Amino acid sequence: MAKLSSSRQKALLRKYSRNIKFLMMLASICLIVFTLPKQAKFSYEIAKGRIWNQKDLISPYNFAILKTQQEIENDQKAALASVTPIYQLDSTVSEHQLDGFKSDFEIKWHNAGINDRQKAKYFSAGYNLLKEIYDAGILKPNPKYQQNTENYRITILNKNIATDKNTADLFTAEKALAYCEQALSKQKDLDKAFLLDIISNRLQPNLIFDNKLTSRLEREVVEGLSTTRGMVEKGEAIVSKGSVISDEVYQKLQSYKKAFEDNARVNGDRRLVLLGQFLLVGIAITLLMIFLYLFRKDIYNDNRLVSLILLVVTAMLFTLSMAIKLQLPNLYYIPYCIVPIIIRILFDTRLALNIHLLVVLMAGFFVPNSFEFAYFEITAGMVSIYSIKNLIRREQFLISALIITFTYFISFLGISFIREGSLGSIDWVDFVPFVVSVLLTLLAYPLIYVFEKIFIGGNALLVRAGALYHDIGKLENPLYFIENQSSGFNPHDKLPYQESAQIIIRHVSKGIEMAHKANLPEIVIDFIRTHHGNTRVDYFFQSFLKNFPEKFVDENTFRYPGPIPFSKEGGVLMLADSVEAASRALKEPDEKSISDLVDRIVKYKLDQNQLKDSNITLKEIETIKTIFKRMLMSIYHVRIDY
Repeated sequence: MAKLSSSRQKALLRKYSRNIKFLMMLASICLIVFTLPKQAKFSYEIAKGRIWNQKDLISPYNFAILKTQQEIENDQKAALASVTPIYQLDSTVSEHQLDGFKSDFEIKWHNAGINDRQKAKYFSAGYNLLKEIYDAGILKPNPKYQQNTENYRITILNKNIATDKNTADLFTAEKALAYCEQALSKQKDLDKAFLLDIISNRLQPNLIFDNKLTSRLEREVVEGLSTTRGMVEKGEAIVSKGSVISDEVYQKLQSYKKAFEDNARVNGDRRLVLLGQFLLVGIAITLLMIFLYLFRKDIYNDNRLVSLILLVVTAMLFTLSMAIKLQLPNLYYIPYCIVPIIIRILFDTRLALNIHLLVVLMAGFFVPNSFEFAYFEITAGMVSIYSIKNLIRREQFLISALIITFTYFISFLGISFIREGSLGSIDWVDFVPFVVSVLLTLLAYPLIYVFEKIFIGGNALLVRAGALYHDIGKLENPLYFIENQSSGFNPHDKLPYQESAQIIIRHVSKGIEMAHKANLPEIVIDFIRTHHGNTRVDYFFQSFLKNFPEKFVDENTFRYPGPIPFSKEGGVLMLADSVEAASRALKEPDEKSISDLVDRIVKYKLDQNQLKDSNITLKEIETIKTIFKRMLMSIYHVRIDY
């Protein structure tokens, strides 16, 4: 099978570009719809404290009233409090320790210096005391059950026979030793220190906490709790028109919503739900493409850029769908503002706002409290767009993140006041997802780099870095450059044309020298090296020819040393630098003069073979010219005729 040449492949792609565009749109719509939850959507917005402006809501079927989260937590707390911790009686401990007491007593008696006639009395006193303690039971208290009081009730299991006791009636090692000391103190004829020394080494818990069995009982009692309280009968009014949604009514509405969604999941027609989602998403994506066609044809005609936009939109809605399916605790964890930031940096403000509105509108169909969601995300998205006008420094992302966080906070505060009517009732933990969302929004920075590299075909961040440093050599003699001459004095007026040309040319070599001293990367220094290529300083060259026509001229005296740009990024910077400098000479800039200027500068660079090593295609040059014209008309506030 014959292989198509590269040029033939490109020709086919251009021929069928419209078909490819429609296929990308269809693929995006299908992927979004495929991942969205397939169930009917509850048609009412619910919020405490609001007036119910809908018609009377009558229950179409019986449903249970769900308990609030606070009620469930209170029930669980009460249920757990009713479970007494289980302790297993280990009889081998007392046997072992009593035997150990006998051995220890015999060993230490020989060195005690006590009359042997009292040996039996000493042994009997210590042994009986120790046995009494073990018969009562020794345990190690569990701090978990001592939060409210020092003593608590327990259940002791001895060969599967349960006995309820209070720890006040049992011993700890410390309590047992104190009890022995008190008992021995009453027997004046005994050396209590001798016996306490032996007994203290034989006090070990014989009541062992059974964590596994206790946890199982606690789990069973919690699982057995009901999550509902009461019923709403079929035909019963859930809420009447004009009434305020109280806590009780709110809980009934939430219960009805849950019953509706469960019923729709079982009985609803999934095909109709699918069709509805397809229509809604399809309209949104179509409106996006119409916007591009009417106002940004340069993007509409470039399938790479269209695919980038569709990828960003699809990825955001896909993330939302996965969060819903995985039951993320709060959907505000998702960084919705990442979309307008990426589109704003890569394209423009108008497109970023348009896309963000469409994404929020589509997302609003599948999130709870759609109006609040839309308010939060539209305001935050607008702020994110306005706070990043041009991405020059990485700190701008941090500043933008702080502004977005502040916007979220003000919105959160306002909505909480409306909903709760009290500062003390606000649950500040609910603001945490917004903070996480803003932190995740910082991922836009590396994503912009990736998207620029893959879809735009160049490294825009690298060009920005090169643009910042390419003219640093002018710092050596700033007044010799016209952009720094504000007083009307021009030092070139007193210099020969050759010397003036060399001062201008020297800013390249001086810039390279300064960059090396500052340890700038070579990839940035290349912009300094190549931004003039090997072009002539034409003003001084033409002036020399005009004033000294009879003299021999060495053209290299007036020519930059080069090299010419050898990357797309270097070629773009050369064109941008030349166009921007030439535009300063426009006396009355308008659409025609700006267009002619850009065309003339670019044609000159092409005629001088300055771009032959930069790997820029003619199509890309046309795109660059269009962007330059639009940017200059924006800078000089030229009105564009549509």
